[in-house]
Amino acid sequence: MQGHVTPTKTYLTIFGALMICTILTVFVRLNLGIKSFAVAIAIALVKATLVILYFMHVKYSHILSKAAVVTSILFLLILLVLVSMDYVSRSWQPRATPWEKHQVLE
Repeated sequence: MQGHVTPTKTYLTIFGALMICTILTVFVRLNLGIKSFAVAIAIALVKATLVILYFMHVKYSHILSKAAVVTSILFLLILLVLVSMDYVSRSWQPRATPWEKHQVLE
C-alpha cells in the first residue's frame, strides 16, 4: 500500500500561510485592543488546522485517523468547558471561617 506523496510546493505554500498568520497575530495583538484576544485565538485555530491537515497528513489519511483527531479535539473541548465551569463557580461557595472560631476548648 502506497502512501500519499505531497508536493514540496504545497509544503512551502502552507509554510508561507503560517508565517503570514504569525505576522497577523503579532499585528493584531498590538493594534486591536480588547478584541485582540478573540482574533488571535481565531488565527491560532486556523494555524493549528493547517498544521494538522498538511504537516500531520490527516487530510490524506484514512477515515479512522480523521475520526481519532476529531474525537481528541472534542474531548479537549469538553475538558476545557468543565474546567472553566469549575473556575467560574468557585466564587459561589461561601467563604470558610477560620479554625480558631470553631474551637471551644482553650
